[in-house]
Amino acid sequence: VLALHGSVTCEVPQGMWIVPPQHGVWIPGGMPHSNRATDNARICFLFIEPAAARMPEQCCTLAISALLRELILHLAAEDAEEASTQVVALLLELLVKAPVEQLYLPVSDHPKIRRMAQALTKDPSDRTSLAQWAQRLAMSERSLARLVAQETGLTFGRWRQQLHILIALRQLSEGASVQQVGGNLGYDSVTAFITMFKKALGQPPGRYFAGLK
Repeated sequence: VLALHGSVTCEVPQGMWIVPPQHGVWIPGGMPHSNRATDNARICFLFIEPAAARMPEQCCTLAISALLRELILHLAAEDAEEASTQVVALLLELLVKAPVEQLYLPVSDHPKIRRMAQALTKDPSDRTSLAQWAQRLAMSERSLARLVAQETGLTFGRWRQQLHILIALRQLSEGASVQQVGGNLGYDSVTAFITMFKKALGQPPGRYFAGLK
């Protein structure tokens, strides 16, 4: 699923992926999933026969180069029967080599992890601490910390930050301002939000999205 404009959120049983502009999410065949596109999204779907290319065995977000994007658009505009073998071969070669981006939130089937994920997705500004969550879920703080790490591979703080990154990318792709997104995520200042974003993705929001055009 390639996002040309806007973004797409893909959910599978064990996680959630975000597809910002000029990225694509790879979904292996036979995997249950759901996709939600932003209102301003323009997307392409590319279907690949299992034996045609050595694609990843798991879902992942891929960075799509300008050349790869143009090849996909070229094929989308042509009749499949008339598609050039050379174009298809080059497209698959580039796709297999496309860098994998860490725009992913692990979500366990464990009911308590699901409950936290649903609550934080509904209200991303929620700053409930790990201790408060533990009390709400009738667990000790240590047990909940251990459960989150066991089920997601991340600490609670890192897991919530990754959720914030995904939500921020989605809202920024829809056209929301940096100030609006920072407020929606509960940050005390725009600077604090930009610092978090830059630490996670290597660039402040404005520069990150400028590079995706």
